[in-house]
Amino acid sequence: MQVEFLGSFPTLTGRPEPVRPEFALLGRSNCGKSSLINYLLGRSGLAHTSRQPGKTRLLNYFRVADRYDLVDLPGYGYAKVSKRQRESWWSLLRDYLSGDARLTAALHLLDGRHEPGDHDQEISRLLRAGEIPFAVVVTKLDKLTQKEQMPALRRIIETLDLAPETPFLLTSARRRIGRDEVFGWIDEVLTGGVQDV
Repeated sequence: MQVEFLGSFPTLTGRPEPVRPEFALLGRSNCGKSSLINYLLGRSGLAHTSRQPGKTRLLNYFRVADRYDLVDLPGYGYAKVSKRQRESWWSLLRDYLSGDARLTAALHLLDGRHEPGDHDQEISRLLRAGEIPFAVVVTKLDKLTQKEQMPALRRIIETLDLAPETPFLLTSARRRIGRDEVFGWIDEVLTGGVQDV
Protein backbone atom coordinates (compact mmCIF):
# COMPACT_ATOMS: atom_id res chain seq x y z
CA MET A 1 0.00 0.00 0.00
CA GLN A 2 1.33 3.42 -0.97
CA VAL A 3 1.28 5.76 2.03
CA GLU A 4 2.65 9.30 2.22
CA PHE A 5 2.86 11.49 5.31
CA LEU A 6 1.74 14.93 4.10
CA GLY A 7 2.52 16.92 7.22
CA SER A 8 1.11 18.33 10.46
CA PHE A 9 -1.16 21.36 10.55
CA PRO A 10 -2.16 23.49 13.57
CA THR A 11 -5.29 24.94 11.91
CA LEU A 12 -7.67 24.18 9.05
CA THR A 13 -5.85 26.59 6.75
CA GLY A 14 -2.91 25.48 4.64
CA ARG A 15 -3.90 21.84 4.57
CA PRO A 16 -2.73 19.51 1.76
CA GLU A 17 -3.63 20.00 -1.88
CA PRO A 18 -4.99 18.53 -4.05
CA VAL A 19 -7.97 17.75 -1.82
CA ARG A 20 -8.86 14.09 -1.35
CA PRO A 21 -11.71 12.54 0.66
CA GLU A 22 -10.80 12.75 4.35
CA PHE A 23 -11.38 10.16 7.07
CA ALA A 24 -10.91 11.53 10.57
CA LEU A 25 -9.46 9.39 13.36
CA LEU A 26 -10.83 10.55 16.71
CA GLY A 27 -10.21 9.11 20.13
CA ARG A 28 -9.22 9.65 23.73
CA SER A 29 -5.53 10.34 24.17
CA ASN A 30 -4.82 6.87 25.60
CA CYS A 31 -7.05 4.76 23.33
CA GLY A 32 -4.23 3.37 21.18
CA LYS A 33 -4.81 5.60 18.15
CA SER A 34 -1.17 5.95 17.06
CA SER A 35 -0.52 2.21 17.40
CA LEU A 36 -3.60 1.47 15.33
CA ILE A 37 -2.56 3.93 12.61
CA ASN A 38 0.87 2.31 12.39
CA TYR A 39 -0.74 -1.13 12.12
CA LEU A 40 -3.30 -0.04 9.52
CA LEU A 41 -0.72 1.69 7.34
CA GLY A 42 1.92 -0.99 7.78
CA ARG A 43 4.59 1.45 8.93
CA SER A 44 6.09 1.11 12.39
CA GLY A 45 6.76 4.57 13.81
CA LEU A 46 4.76 6.45 11.17
CA ALA A 47 2.46 7.83 13.86
CA HIS A 48 4.29 8.67 17.08
CA THR A 49 3.41 6.42 20.00
CA SER A 50 4.16 7.28 23.58
CA ARG A 51 3.49 6.06 27.10
CA GLN A 52 2.49 9.62 27.89
CA PRO A 53 -0.96 10.49 26.45
CA GLY A 54 -1.59 13.66 24.49
CA LYS A 55 1.34 13.64 22.07
CA THR A 56 -0.81 14.31 18.99
CA ARG A 57 -1.38 18.07 19.04
CA LEU A 58 -1.93 18.85 15.35
CA LEU A 59 -3.88 17.56 12.35
CA ASN A 60 -1.62 14.85 10.93
CA TYR A 61 -2.31 13.90 7.31
CA PHE A 62 -1.54 10.53 5.73
CA ARG A 63 -2.39 10.05 2.04
CA VAL A 64 -3.35 6.48 1.13
CA ALA A 65 -2.84 5.23 -2.44
CA ASP A 66 -3.47 8.80 -3.65
CA ARG A 67 -7.21 8.07 -3.09
CA TYR A 68 -7.97 9.56 0.32
CA ASP A 69 -6.40 11.03 3.45
CA LEU A 70 -6.46 9.63 6.96
CA VAL A 71 -6.42 12.56 9.38
CA ASP A 72 -5.15 11.92 12.89
CA LEU A 73 -6.75 14.50 15.19
CA PRO A 74 -5.50 15.45 18.67
CA GLY A 75 -6.47 12.97 21.37
CA TYR A 76 -8.82 14.31 23.99
CA GLY A 77 -9.02 13.78 27.75
CA TYR A 78 -6.45 12.70 30.33
CA ALA A 79 -3.49 14.48 28.80
CA LYS A 80 -1.52 16.48 31.36
CA VAL A 81 -1.66 19.79 29.56
CA SER A 82 -2.79 23.28 30.43
CA LYS A 83 -6.45 24.29 30.33
CA ARG A 84 -5.60 26.67 27.50
CA GLN A 85 -4.06 23.85 25.45
CA ARG A 86 -7.08 21.58 26.05
CA GLU A 87 -9.42 24.36 24.95
CA SER A 88 -7.30 24.89 21.83
CA TRP A 89 -7.54 21.18 20.96
CA TRP A 90 -11.31 21.14 21.48
CA SER A 91 -11.70 24.24 19.33
CA LEU A 92 -9.73 22.53 16.55
CA LEU A 93 -11.82 19.34 16.87
CA ARG A 94 -15.11 21.25 16.78
CA ASP A 95 -14.03 23.38 13.82
CA TYR A 96 -12.98 20.30 11.90
CA LEU A 97 -16.21 18.42 12.62
CA SER A 98 -18.50 21.39 12.00
CA GLY A 99 -19.33 21.43 8.35
CA ASP A 100 -15.86 20.95 6.89
CA ALA A 101 -16.57 20.00 3.27
CA ARG A 102 -13.34 17.98 3.10
CA LEU A 103 -14.47 15.54 5.79
CA THR A 104 -16.01 12.40 4.25
CA ALA A 105 -16.43 10.19 7.33
CA ALA A 106 -14.97 9.50 10.76
CA LEU A 107 -13.57 6.61 12.73
CA HIS A 108 -14.39 7.05 16.43
CA LEU A 109 -11.86 5.06 18.43
CA LEU A 110 -12.83 3.69 21.84
CA ASP A 111 -10.79 1.53 24.20
CA GLY A 112 -13.03 -1.50 24.69
CA ARG A 113 -11.97 -1.88 28.33
CA HIS A 114 -13.56 1.36 29.46
CA GLU A 115 -17.00 2.91 29.47
CA PRO A 116 -17.12 5.95 27.14
CA GLY A 117 -16.55 9.15 29.08
CA ASP A 118 -17.99 12.64 28.75
CA HIS A 119 -15.58 13.60 25.97
CA ASP A 120 -16.39 10.44 24.01
CA GLN A 121 -20.07 11.30 24.32
CA GLU A 122 -19.46 14.85 23.10
CA ILE A 123 -17.58 13.58 20.04
CA SER A 124 -20.40 11.16 19.29
CA ARG A 125 -22.94 13.99 19.54
CA LEU A 126 -20.86 16.22 17.25
CA LEU A 127 -20.64 13.48 14.63
CA ARG A 128 -24.39 12.93 14.64
CA ALA A 129 -25.21 16.65 14.75
CA GLY A 130 -23.03 17.16 11.68
CA GLU A 131 -24.60 14.14 9.96
CA ILE A 132 -21.12 12.73 9.44
CA PRO A 133 -20.99 9.03 8.56
CA PHE A 134 -18.94 7.25 11.19
CA ALA A 135 -17.91 3.86 12.48
CA VAL A 136 -17.04 2.97 16.06
CA VAL A 137 -13.60 1.39 16.18
CA VAL A 138 -13.09 -0.66 19.33
CA THR A 139 -9.36 -0.77 20.14
CA LYS A 140 -7.22 -3.03 22.31
CA LEU A 141 -9.41 -6.07 21.67
CA ASP A 142 -6.50 -8.22 22.89
CA LYS A 143 -7.08 -6.84 26.40
CA LEU A 144 -10.60 -8.31 26.52
CA THR A 145 -11.51 -11.96 26.95
CA GLN A 146 -14.09 -13.47 24.62
CA LYS A 147 -16.59 -13.32 27.47
CA GLU A 148 -15.95 -9.61 28.07
CA GLN A 149 -16.38 -8.49 24.46
CA MET A 150 -20.18 -8.47 24.11
CA PRO A 151 -20.79 -6.65 27.43
CA ALA A 152 -18.16 -4.08 26.37
CA LEU A 153 -19.95 -3.46 23.07
CA ARG A 154 -23.33 -3.17 24.79
CA ARG A 155 -21.83 -0.66 27.23
CA ILE A 156 -20.59 1.51 24.34
CA ILE A 157 -23.93 1.32 22.51
CA GLU A 158 -25.93 2.25 25.61
CA THR A 159 -23.62 5.00 26.85
CA LEU A 160 -23.40 6.71 23.46
CA ASP A 161 -27.04 5.96 22.59
CA LEU A 162 -26.01 4.62 19.19
CA ALA A 163 -28.38 3.63 16.43
CA PRO A 164 -28.63 -0.13 15.75
CA GLU A 165 -27.08 0.28 12.30
CA THR A 166 -23.90 1.95 13.61
CA PRO A 167 -20.89 0.07 12.17
CA PHE A 168 -18.60 -1.52 14.77
CA LEU A 169 -15.03 -2.45 13.83
CA LEU A 170 -13.08 -4.56 16.33
CA THR A 171 -9.32 -4.03 16.29
CA SER A 172 -6.07 -4.89 18.00
CA ALA A 173 -2.80 -3.44 16.78
CA ARG A 174 -0.93 -5.91 18.99
CA ARG A 175 -2.65 -8.97 17.55
CA ARG A 176 -3.08 -7.45 14.09
CA ILE A 177 -6.86 -7.67 14.06
CA GLY A 178 -9.29 -5.48 12.13
CA ARG A 179 -7.22 -3.99 9.30
CA ASP A 180 -9.30 -5.52 6.49
CA GLU A 181 -12.51 -4.47 8.22
CA VAL A 182 -11.40 -0.84 8.61
CA PHE A 183 -10.29 -0.51 5.00
CA GLY A 184 -13.37 -2.42 3.84
CA TRP A 185 -15.58 0.14 5.57
CA ILE A 186 -13.61 3.04 4.06
CA ASP A 187 -14.04 1.51 0.60
CA GLU A 188 -17.79 1.18 1.20
CA VAL A 189 -18.00 4.86 2.11
CA LEU A 190 -16.02 5.86 -0.97
CA THR A 191 -18.23 3.81 -3.25
CA GLY A 192 -21.46 5.04 -1.68
CA GLY A 193 -22.33 1.84 0.13
CA VAL A 194 -22.57 3.39 3.62
CA GLN A 195 -25.48 5.61 4.62
CA ASP A 196 -25.42 8.33 7.27
CA VAL A 197 -25.94 7.01 10.82
